[in-house]
Amino acid sequence: MLTRELSSYLDTNRINQVRRAYYFAEQAHEGQMRKSGDRYISHPLAVARILAEMRLDHQSLMAAMLHDVIEDTGIPKDALADQFGEDVAELVDGVSKLTQIEFRTRAEAQAENFQKMTLAMARDIRVILVKLADRLHNMRTLGPMPYEKRKRIATETLDIYAPIANRLGMHSISTELEDLGFSTMYPMRSKFISKAVTKLRGSHREIIDEIRGRLHEKLEERGMPGRILGREKHLNSIYNKMKFKQKSFHEIMDVYAFRIITDNEDDCYRILGAVHSLYKPMPGRFKDYIAMPKVNGYQSLHTTLFGMHVNIEVQIRTEEMENIANNGIAAHWLYKNEPSNGTSVNQARVDRWVKGLMEMRERADDSLEFIESVKEDLFPDEIYVFTPRGKIMELPGGATPVDFAYAIHTDIGNATVACRINRNLGSLSQPLQSGQTVEIITAPGARPNSAWLNFVVTGKARGSIRHVVKSDKHTESLELGHTLLKRSLKGFNTRLGDITEAQKQRVVAHNQVNSFEDLISEIGLGNRMAFLVARQLVVGAPEAEGEAPAAGAIEESGRQGPVTICGSDGLLLKFASCCKPIPGDPIVGTMDSGNGMVIHSDTCSHLPDDEQGRAMLTDLKWAKDITDQFSVELRVEMERQRGIIAEMASAVAMADGNIERINVEDQNARFGVVSLVVHVTGRHHLARVMRRVRNIRAVTHISRVRY
Repeated sequence: MLTRELSSYLDTNRINQVRRAYYFAEQAHEGQMRKSGDRYISHPLAVARILAEMRLDHQSLMAAMLHDVIEDTGIPKDALADQFGEDVAELVDGVSKLTQIEFRTRAEAQAENFQKMTLAMARDIRVILVKLADRLHNMRTLGPMPYEKRKRIATETLDIYAPIANRLGMHSISTELEDLGFSTMYPMRSKFISKAVTKLRGSHREIIDEIRGRLHEKLEERGMPGRILGREKHLNSIYNKMKFKQKSFHEIMDVYAFRIITDNEDDCYRILGAVHSLYKPMPGRFKDYIAMPKVNGYQSLHTTLFGMHVNIEVQIRTEEMENIANNGIAAHWLYKNEPSNGTSVNQARVDRWVKGLMEMRERADDSLEFIESVKEDLFPDEIYVFTPRGKIMELPGGATPVDFAYAIHTDIGNATVACRINRNLGSLSQPLQSGQTVEIITAPGARPNSAWLNFVVTGKARGSIRHVVKSDKHTESLELGHTLLKRSLKGFNTRLGDITEAQKQRVVAHNQVNSFEDLISEIGLGNRMAFLVARQLVVGAPEAEGEAPAAGAIEESGRQGPVTICGSDGLLLKFASCCKPIPGDPIVGTMDSGNGMVIHSDTCSHLPDDEQGRAMLTDLKWAKDITDQFSVELRVEMERQRGIIAEMASAVAMADGNIERINVEDQNARFGVVSLVVHVTGRHHLARVMRRVRNIRAVTHISRVRY
């Protein structure tokens, strides 16, 4: 049966090579049985048959026959290479490594294994095709497995393998994996929906036959070639629409779906005109995936019609598009030994996706971050936007201009400062819509903002932003750590340059960090006390980390020489929201573990008031000529008058202030209290703003608010 299938597209020599791989596998698996009681060889044979239906090349079929040989029989990879060639051995080795993946063990192991899968796909995409066929047959024969194992396999199928099949455009495998996974996870729900679908299909058969008949008549009348197929709704798809879109079963099933397969693209558009003349199209429900294919290469015309008091969904495509829709990348497989006229569009899309995965892998700091990015990337609901030169960019639904910038190039994303949407300035956090033209404005030296992580949706954007932010945070923590350590060493009359390498290494070992640079970074992050590290370096006899030094010692050695603050609010230098210090205020710093230094006004009520607690603070001073803007909250008591808020805003503007927020807190018939948050450059500027507001006749009192 398999030979007959293969003879339709492979020559005799290649069929014989596949047959030889079968006999080798049969001998290797002799005596091994499956849980069902079948001979083990039945599984590789079934996997090869699935790939043959997709018309995959002979090397993939040989790898399918041999895919369990290395793992289950102890035959080494080298022996397979001698027998069947290096390419087949590499494929078998790649599939064997994927077979060992258990995605639902520990999160770390799951993520590490997913990275291995990415590497295998990057080397040869056929590895994942064989693995998908292997998983499909295992899902079809899951019955005899213990319940817990069935559930684990079904979960990883729904989480990883079905989305990958969809991303590769392999719709038929993707939907079958989804339905098998759904029926394993929720057998009762699956059974209930299946019975309801069968019952409804029987009662609606007359309507379905009538619509099909009218469509057929219209095609014949216009002399257009085309075969009409009914489109089945899949159980998992029905369940998800009921669950997530909160639609009733009858709402979903009241839509009648048909697919019309024709000869060429011109016929697709002509048939579209014919069905629109037969039934009225619903506005906004037409999609042209022929002109703008989906990310995974899918092409078709979609239209929703209203006729016979029901909604009718029609998909129109060519035979080639139908093949691509069902088999995706497998439909375009190019034999390595047979050069083609050019790489297919679908192959190029897959190559681009796999390349993107490799980029994400390189930028992710750990495997868990990588798998999180990939999972986001596996569920795209595409939108199509244009560059200013008219190039189409495919992005997942909800993507923002920042995602668009990173999709063009990582360097463009990193340097983004603003954007234009349809030639008008737009917000970087604004979700894009299909059809918009997006232009990215960059500036040399610009850096990504960590706030972008709150709205970007693509794995590439998220990974790139995290990579830069973490790099900046590390640089800042080193600078701050150096400053604090030098200051503490000054109290011991020692300079950092006087410390020997041996002293540094002893303290590094005691604090259980990898290097002296990491130790300085830990000080900057607030995870280590600069004074304790300084004392360990100088005294040469490291104390226990938890041992608290005497308050007098800190006072004497730790509070000398204030650290200068330049006014920039960096990743590791934050201004307290309670007292909102501004240039001119006496200030001190507290270390917040993992987040660096928080700057408070010296008189802030949130600071410790006991002697030992005060001794732990870092003395700070402002640099000269700070031009940054700082937020200050003012409380203004006033008499109620018409236009008083406008007068107050004008007074702030006259003093070169900028209002961030204004809020009327309290009112009675005569008096009101206004909370005013303004941006100023320092105390002198604040005094000017307050004087202007105080001079308003209706204002009775103004004061600065500190919490």
